[in-house]
Amino acid sequence: IKKRKTNLFESWSIGLCQLFDKLRAEQPELLKKMVPVQGDVSLLGLGLSPDDIEKMRNVSVIFHVAASVRFDDPLKTAILLNTRGTRELVQFAEQLPLLRVLMHVSSTYSNPDRYVIEEEVYPAYANWRDTIRIAETFDEQTLDVLAPKYMGFLPNTYVFTKSLAEQIVDEHKDRLPMILFRPSIVISSMKDPIPGWMDNFNGPVGLLVGCGIGICRTMYCDPNNIADFTPVDVCIKAMIVAAWKRGTEPVHSTTNQDLPIYNCCISNLRNSTMSQIVEMGRTLSDEIPLDKCIWAPGGGITQIRIHNLIRVLLYHILPAILIDGIFRLMGQKPFLAKLQRKIYTANVALEYFILNNWDFKNGNFIKLASEIKPEDNKDFYYRDFIEFDVTLYFRNCILGARRYLLKEKDENIPRALTHLKRMKLLDKICKTIIVAVFLYIILIQFDMLGMILYLISYKPSYTLDVECK
Repeated sequence: IKKRKTNLFESWSIGLCQLFDKLRAEQPELLKKMVPVQGDVSLLGLGLSPDDIEKMRNVSVIFHVAASVRFDDPLKTAILLNTRGTRELVQFAEQLPLLRVLMHVSSTYSNPDRYVIEEEVYPAYANWRDTIRIAETFDEQTLDVLAPKYMGFLPNTYVFTKSLAEQIVDEHKDRLPMILFRPSIVISSMKDPIPGWMDNFNGPVGLLVGCGIGICRTMYCDPNNIADFTPVDVCIKAMIVAAWKRGTEPVHSTTNQDLPIYNCCISNLRNSTMSQIVEMGRTLSDEIPLDKCIWAPGGGITQIRIHNLIRVLLYHILPAILIDGIFRLMGQKPFLAKLQRKIYTANVALEYFILNNWDFKNGNFIKLASEIKPEDNKDFYYRDFIEFDVTLYFRNCILGARRYLLKEKDENIPRALTHLKRMKLLDKICKTIIVAVFLYIILIQFDMLGMILYLISYKPSYTLDVECK
């Protein structure tokens, strides 16, 4: 925790994070107002020291964004962090006399058993108090055995514990100025403060990068699945506007019927299918190749499981074993087989979400933009995403992935183009060799060529006796 706190502070103060370059240039004094504190949301009392609690006594706005977004977390870990952590934060907020807003950030996928998601709270599969008590009582292995039965029809521990956290928010809405904010898949920024910024490989960006490097050549997915993503700057602007709106209302104006809920998503306004994103990726990989490309981009998606498994074996596992073997002979550390295992595990974890579609209702989210004052539109208006160019956006996503995730320089793109041409040539040579070997085995080893020539040259001779009467 202490190391993470130090790294964050250094990123802000000495410019390691490009996200703050614009702010650092225009209003450098604002960065000095940020004071990181040491804590852990998975611990009782949030892991805060008495001094830090006193330091935050006059806090008036809380954005509760801390959570584990891993789908494969052990149930105990997910409960303590995502569910109990929310309870601990609510209890902390009740001690703040000047609190005006507590925004809990959930997910549009927190109720995936329903295919139409309104901006409302749905009943959970379990009682959040009992669930926390169970997690505090039993060990991790016991809970993992019970997890499939205890979670009902929910596909993983993430959505289960996030749905329970929503129950906590709903139960405290009459005592605290609460907001429930549900973003969809949050990916690279559209324009603010810089286009294409992102600090992880989540969502379509990770797929495009994997394909661009040449290590992801097949995916088990419905080609017509809608990729519901939200640019991170659109999400943050909406969060700030929602907090401002709630904070300017009377603290106890919410009732049991009107907890403000916002489904922050855009798929009903602008959407792209997985097949469309893959096609864009093919085009963009030729225009903006990656320095770290280890094979020519290619492959595709399929919703036939056995077809995907065959392609995983041929395009992922076997090449990874071969290349890792070459690395070992060269005295270098092999990594590709381990990476392919992670890619396959991630694909399995995402299956439920990339084989199904949901209808997210977002009336409150869309209407919220009309609350912005004209003088604030320049900084906070977010509905311009409706008209944005999807191809240009994903072009910026690839450039952003190069700059901020892979740490590659734009001036290296011409060199990367040359490298990509070599990889494509090598890919064609290898495919030609494989086809030639296959034909050799079939035609020569099994003497299929002789059989074919025999059938072609064979002329049957026979006589037909006809008895005429």
